[in-house]
Amino acid sequence: MRGTPTLTIQKCPQCGEDVEVFSSDAKVQCSKCGLTVFNDMNLCVHWCAHAKECWGTELYEQFKKDGS
Repeated sequence: MRGTPTLTIQKCPQCGEDVEVFSSDAKVQCSKCGLTVFNDMNLCVHWCAHAKECWGTELYEQFKKDGS
């Protein structure tokens, strides 16, 4: 069983609104503008050997760069 999810606050990259993201969430929608905000720590690009194939090279490289 996993531990209790932790809460982080991320800024929406589109409108700057604070977005609550729990560690158990892969993505959430910004309540102000509706943009999908991804939980960078949970993205499979950080742990899956096949992520580059699934996401495509461009998005994969962007997520790896942004998550570093």
